[in-house]
Amino acid sequence: MVMHHWGNDVRSRSGALLRNPYPIPPSYLTDESIHKRLLHLSCYIQHSIVQDYELYPYVSDYYRHVHVLPLACRVTDIPCSYPSPANRNPVIIHAPTNRLFKGSEYIEKAIKDLIGVHPFHYKAIEKMSHQEAMRMYAASDIIIDQILCGTYGMLSVEAMAMGKVVVAFIRDDVKVKFPKELPIVIANPDTIRDVLGRLIKDPELRHRIGIESRKYAESLHDVKVVIPKLLNIYKQIERTEV
Repeated sequence: MVMHHWGNDVRSRSGALLRNPYPIPPSYLTDESIHKRLLHLSCYIQHSIVQDYELYPYVSDYYRHVHVLPLACRVTDIPCSYPSPANRNPVIIHAPTNRLFKGSEYIEKAIKDLIGVHPFHYKAIEKMSHQEAMRMYAASDIIIDQILCGTYGMLSVEAMAMGKVVVAFIRDDVKVKFPKELPIVIANPDTIRDVLGRLIKDPELRHRIGIESRKYAESLHDVKVVIPKLLNIYKQIERTEV
């Protein structure tokens, strides 16, 4: 058996405070319940999968083997439209599915500070279907994911697949584990205003990052790349169980 963990099912508040300079809100599970569940699962399951090295420390003390498998996306099925290098009035999107977790307060404060300083349009994507949201993403230039957690999620993957500029907070210790080609523009609550200002002012930079984003999504997150890695994990499990 293999257990695949995804995020706040194992991201304890105490663990986050040890590693992250920016506090994130409590999970839907308490630290005690996370600990008890992991103890129980690891009694019967030796192998677990996580999406990156931000989650790795939360499970490494429980399972005998922890495998890192990138998020999977049908990248080639997603139409790509790069930010125009001639566009001086970019569209910025933020999708605050969980405002506290994503750091929406800091993002919207930065947006407010930039209004009147630079020309841009801002849209918050809330309470709409995934299909509707994807259409709005496709018409944007910059997509802000989250600026507290320390890694990126599926929104970032889909946005990169579209060839968009993605803004998110990636912790330094997590960043070094990603390929050096990682195109995500890193921002945190202290830097988000300046980061957005730089991107708004430079349409050619946005265009270049968009091209890099699509390439990165194709090389790391497309199902054609991820599935063989998953099959290889299964083969490793078979060998260790024999």
